[in-house]
Amino acid sequence: MTSTQQAVKYALPGGAAYIERVYPDPRDLSPTTRLTTYEEVIAHFTGVSLAQDLITIVADSLMVTRSSAGYEIAFTPAPGQEAGAAAFALAHVAFLDKKHVGLALDGADACKATSAWNPMSGFPVNAEDGPCQWFPCLPLGLPLSNQRAVTLMHYPPVIAFRNADYFNNNTLRRWAQLLQCVGISSPTLYHSILDVNPIAAPGSGQSEYPNDYFPINLSSLFFDKDETGDSYLRSMLELLLNPRANASNPYTLPLLVCGSPLYDPQAAGWFRVRYKSQIKTLDKNGTPTVNVLQAGLVQINPDSPKLTPYMVANHMIAAGVTGACTNDPSRIPDIRQYEAQDLVAATFLKIYETQPGIDPAEAVKQACQRWFGADHGGVAPAPASPDDRLTICAMAQMDLCFDVKTALPTYTFDQAKARCQKAGGADYAPCFGCDPLNTP
Repeated sequence: MTSTQQAVKYALPGGAAYIERVYPDPRDLSPTTRLTTYEEVIAHFTGVSLAQDLITIVADSLMVTRSSAGYEIAFTPAPGQEAGAAAFALAHVAFLDKKHVGLALDGADACKATSAWNPMSGFPVNAEDGPCQWFPCLPLGLPLSNQRAVTLMHYPPVIAFRNADYFNNNTLRRWAQLLQCVGISSPTLYHSILDVNPIAAPGSGQSEYPNDYFPINLSSLFFDKDETGDSYLRSMLELLLNPRANASNPYTLPLLVCGSPLYDPQAAGWFRVRYKSQIKTLDKNGTPTVNVLQAGLVQINPDSPKLTPYMVANHMIAAGVTGACTNDPSRIPDIRQYEAQDLVAATFLKIYETQPGIDPAEAVKQACQRWFGADHGGVAPAPASPDDRLTICAMAQMDLCFDVKTALPTYTFDQAKARCQKAGGADYAPCFGCDPLNTP
């Protein structure tokens, strides 16, 4: 270690009792995590966040200590990482304070005092998650200072809470694959996620928790309260969409709003309700809509200094749950339409990496040109690039061919590509079944 490598040290806000409500109680975690103390839990999530932000630190330098004043974090940044580490520390403290994640705890407490909290308590709602339990669950272990976008979703599956791992589930694995498919070189920087219901509950793609237990008004009543002015959702969006790294850009980071009327509509539904006076896309009755591939600009709060470019997308796991082979690839639920729409969503975010001031409608147009061969979706996908046609086929094969025993796709992305090259024909049509093809 050189003399210039000074440790970064900072106190977590709110005192020990508060921080022990923010982070999961080690007793609620799976024994496989091997996290048995709050110090270990906090260190685990902090280390994951640093890695997601691509900030490297000296091995074994991350320490969490508890005193009568509360918890303190210390770590030593690797050479050249000092500025990033300092920015991370500031972002981490802001994220954890009572004006941000603390508002989620307030909302959860208010919800617990009503019959809306865990209405199926003690009963299994699917085959995987056991007797139903709900836990307040905050977006811990995600990038905090170098993120390139924010994704608005519904709620975290309880498996993510118990395993102290936001990413080891089918939804986020599929999203990571889509990001790589569109050429994003650092997909972890696109892992900033905000759930409109910060409550861990059963459900992870193949075992979706019934949507009506998390109605849109649950978000509005407990996590976006107009009557008190305390909004966890808008406070967190303001924070996450405006990292210091984006300060010089004309817009905030882009926001991807995930969910559609066909599958898991809550995040898009809350967005529609909250920003109905700003959404420019209207139906025939003049009502604001939130259709997949819709894009525009909103102001998160009335005093927000920047506008936020947004796009509405499918829930990341919808293709695997409701996608099918049909005779009309221009319409959902055809699997090819699903894949093209989802790849447009990932491409929309990638475009903002190099064109941070682009109009969102133009960004969608460029993304649709790549994956649909047209200025818009709703037509049969027809990418000009053979590699992109192969990508649609491979993603479709992964979503169509699912192993219920392992709860994973039957084929990896590379295996699915090989299958498409062997059986998909000149246009890489994906609907040739799921049986083995003796593919190397």
